[in-house]
Amino acid sequence: MTELADATRTAGPTPTGARVSLDGLVRTYGATRALNGFSLAIEPGEFVALLGPSGCGKTTALRVLAGFERLDSGRVTVDGRDVSKISAQHRDMGMVFQSYSLFPNMNALNNVAFGLRMRHQHAAQRRKKAGELLELVGLSDQAAKYPHQMSGGQQQRVALARALAIEPRVLLLDEPLSALDAKVRAELRDQIRQLQQRLAITTVFVTHDQEEALSMADRVCVMSEGRAEQTATPAALYSRPTTPFVAQFVGVSSRVPVEPVDGSVLLFGEPCRVRASDVGLPDGEVDALLRPEDVTITLDPAAKPFVTHKSFLGATTRVIVQVDGVAVRVDVRSDVAADIELGARVRLSVVSRDVLVARRAPAIPGTGE
Repeated sequence: MTELADATRTAGPTPTGARVSLDGLVRTYGATRALNGFSLAIEPGEFVALLGPSGCGKTTALRVLAGFERLDSGRVTVDGRDVSKISAQHRDMGMVFQSYSLFPNMNALNNVAFGLRMRHQHAAQRRKKAGELLELVGLSDQAAKYPHQMSGGQQQRVALARALAIEPRVLLLDEPLSALDAKVRAELRDQIRQLQQRLAITTVFVTHDQEEALSMADRVCVMSEGRAEQTATPAALYSRPTTPFVAQFVGVSSRVPVEPVDGSVLLFGEPCRVRASDVGLPDGEVDALLRPEDVTITLDPAAKPFVTHKSFLGATTRVIVQVDGVAVRVDVRSDVAADIELGARVRLSVVSRDVLVARRAPAIPGTGE
């Protein structure tokens, strides 16, 4: 599928992305509030991912933006124009669904041209444009094939070309890669990102896969219970989470009980500054939230912590260490981990003296903690 990168370099004119604003969106289904004052501002040409566990409201937010769901309250604007009460077909948005939603009785060319036909474009013009878009996504040789004759990755690229055919100012992607196998998914996510950057089209991408969100998006909005927990660049979201939910949902974190001491905390017997100093140290019992790469491990037969599990991850091995009844994850170079046996007594320390802390609480649903 490398032909897509070449095709993007020879594509036609570049559309201009729209500025999108979601302000205080509320959407309820009976007693369930799927969106609870959700707000998000998206700049022209920006690629934003909505990330969160099942039931957090991300798909509802996308469907509200598309015009497929009505709002109880709140407002959707595109380039300053309120489109909250405008029907989906008049919002100038293209959507790619998880299930492809191609017409089985149409070949690839006619699937791509369908939206142009609905807009009463002349047959010769729509065939020409559909052919150009199939070339853009690297499928010009598949134009005569029907959906059942194409792979899942090819079908999804046809669906993408169909969404782009109407020259939307906003592109909406509803978990478009989740039905594909791992290798095709990795290839297609890179190619979608290349195409989005080439076209400079405002894009909103819904996913529950944090790797997809972090690798594709300019910014990621982590959602929980119908609200935005944090919206930031992938690097900032991972390295500087502002809430315990984000710290546990994005990446892997271990919650380690710590002892507050004079405005700092004592972690593995060492004093550490509190990263969330702007909000102060929480009252009561607190935990430090540690990434596996935040911790180092040293063999020490006199120490109490001991190794309970090892998982080979390639260049690194994840070592699980039991510390006072708490499992702490530590990433170790695999050549070093080879000398760490199960049951070995070890000493842990933190790489940084600047840690994120949170009030001690039960594990967060959907994080696997």
